[in-house]
Amino acid sequence: MAHRSGFVALFGPPNSGKSTLLNALVGAKVAITSPVPQTTRTPLRGILTLPDAQVVFVDTPGLHRPRHKLGEHMVRGARKVLEEVDLALLVLDASRTPGEEAEAAAEAAGRVRVPLLVALNKQDLATEESLQTWRRWLQDRLRPEEVLTISALRGEGLDRLVDSLVQRIPEGPPYFSPEDLTDQPLQALVREIIREKVLELTREEIPHAVAVELEEFRKAPDRDVTYIRATLHVERPSQKKILVGSGGRVVREIGRRARPEIEAWVGGSVYLDLWVKVSEDWRRKDGFLRRLYPQG
Repeated sequence: MAHRSGFVALFGPPNSGKSTLLNALVGAKVAITSPVPQTTRTPLRGILTLPDAQVVFVDTPGLHRPRHKLGEHMVRGARKVLEEVDLALLVLDASRTPGEEAEAAAEAAGRVRVPLLVALNKQDLATEESLQTWRRWLQDRLRPEEVLTISALRGEGLDRLVDSLVQRIPEGPPYFSPEDLTDQPLQALVREIIREKVLELTREEIPHAVAVELEEFRKAPDRDVTYIRATLHVERPSQKKILVGSGGRVVREIGRRARPEIEAWVGGSVYLDLWVKVSEDWRRKDGFLRRLYPQG
């Protein structure tokens, strides 16, 4: 049997479960997840290696109507991915009904020049009526090659989904080593883990106003510890006050939650030094966005 390998874009509205799906498919946490919409800010890859195939999934920021330069940057990155893959998988939240965000995703899907499949995610939360509503909407708007119902969180329907994808990617050798789960640099993974813990602890207060920048990442010469210094950028002094917390309680808890996951990726002990800085209106500044979220 010929070996197959290819790139598959995961795209769709914010909070449809793309990152949860990526982690479930790869079998490891390579993308942060959060109930907060637009958690994913840059495209990232997760690699699934099978005996006769390798599927490189590219998770993209949620497609939405941008309200600032960060949003424009995210949507631009997602659309660029759709021009460079072998297959496109539109992920939709089946527990909701089609709305403005789904229309934005459909608009992007209508322009893809590769085979299009749809995963109706969160089937465990959806009714049969909502599933039928989505199927009719898809038939009217897109007519994809195949529509599959799945639950990324519960792992339901994923084997069939993978089979459908593998059948449609081209023949060819693998792009990555079988041991690889992602091509993200270690520093990028660390930065995202820290941001995930910020989202867990602050939720409504500052989710989109925080960015994490690694200032230092080095192995201490005198002991087996990796020293990591990171700056958490926010836009307002009031947000800094929330993120630091009374007596530094919140920022310490961010570090406490992030450290075990970072140590698992680093492969040893970590000293995590977190600072909070006000960088006014950073989401509207092109230079800041290019520095923190380069798109190549």
